[in-house]
Amino acid sequence: MQPSGNTRSRLELIYQRLFEHFGPRHWWPADSPLEVAVGAVLTQNTSWQNVEKAIANLKRANLLDLEAMRALEPRKLSSYIKPAGYYNLKETRLRNLLDLVADRLDGKVENLARLKLVKARNLLLGVKGVGPETADSILLYAARMPTFVIDAYTKRVLMRHGLAGEKTGYAEMRALFMDHLENDVQYFNEFHALLVRVAKYHCKKTRFLCEGCPLEGV
Repeated sequence: MQPSGNTRSRLELIYQRLFEHFGPRHWWPADSPLEVAVGAVLTQNTSWQNVEKAIANLKRANLLDLEAMRALEPRKLSSYIKPAGYYNLKETRLRNLLDLVADRLDGKVENLARLKLVKARNLLLGVKGVGPETADSILLYAARMPTFVIDAYTKRVLMRHGLAGEKTGYAEMRALFMDHLENDVQYFNEFHALLVRVAKYHCKKTRFLCEGCPLEGV
């Protein structure tokens, strides 16, 4: 994708409007990179409120620790993350990720940052159950690497503002940000979180609440 001045200026305007309206989002809420990574797996196909309940279960049991979770029997780990839904499937996916962290990253999620972005991303994508959105969430929010996360909220806002179409794929939407904007961790962090915010409160799935939306007219 070749950079376009018009696309760049529109994206920058969207960010400016959202930041002025909502302010900094302080996302991702977590106490450690490992917690971010666990949350990124658990949030697949569920709401963040459900993820918070599952994370709270792990914390209460002092299990938000790499080796502690790996040592649990599958059924036991599934019981702790049950509020996140699809708990047996997510237990397997989470264990796959934990094994990668233990075996390839010296036990620390943040060690992804020792690698170049493409290699770190491919490493995560090689984990069964970790797709592009989950991988980019871990890279951006846990390893603090400059990649952009595309989720259903982001796609919805892009489509309704003519920056993406129904058939636009993940890679193309990700490139829209990464090819047109400065690849800066904090900037991408705020931008994604702001897009999620406006989608939740104005650009809803089944209706538009355009009145009072900071992106009205953009």
